[in-house]
Amino acid sequence: MKRQRKKHSGVFKAKVALEAVKGERTLNELAGHFEVHPTQVVQWKQRLVAGASDLFSGGVERDAAQEAELRDRLYQEIGQMKVELDWLKKKHELFA
Repeated sequence: MKRQRKKHSGVFKAKVALEAVKGERTLNELAGHFEVHPTQVVQWKQRLVAGASDLFSGGVERDAAQEAELRDRLYQEIGQMKVELDWLKKKHELFA
């Protein structure tokens, strides 16, 4: 019987990665303590180190700007689809 994969939260991953960055314990000690594979600890640590620069360079602000742009585009599409739907309803009433 297959074992179900564990799904770790972002908080848990950050906690493990921060412990790995601190360097107070060995990789194997961390993996045993948190019950994850050592390779996973290394990957989370690398992601933390790679993404840390975004925290201070305005990466969050860029993401917010991209989300706002996407939201505006989607609202525009919704408005266009409502207009088309109203037009189709009127045409349907004429031919029904």
